[in-house]
Amino acid sequence: MLDLIKYVVEKFAEKKDEIEYKVEEKETEIEVTVLLAESDMGKVIGKQGKIAKALRTLVKASTPRESKKYVLEIKEKE
Repeated sequence: MLDLIKYVVEKFAEKKDEIEYKVEEKETEIEVTVLLAESDMGKVIGKQGKIAKALRTLVKASTPRESKKYVLEIKEKE
């Protein structure tokens, strides 16, 4: 699943070498946090969040029913 997230994010981001992925596994879900440079935030999120919403939909649709739910967060690097 992380490969799918990386593939889509890297298609839109310009500073691919500055992208960080943090994966935190909890009891019922797996939380994936994507940390981006400030200049890439708008490109990856898209107008009115359309790209981010589509990415979340892709992740949800490709997750098997029996497995843990994936939660995707997109944040700016500090």
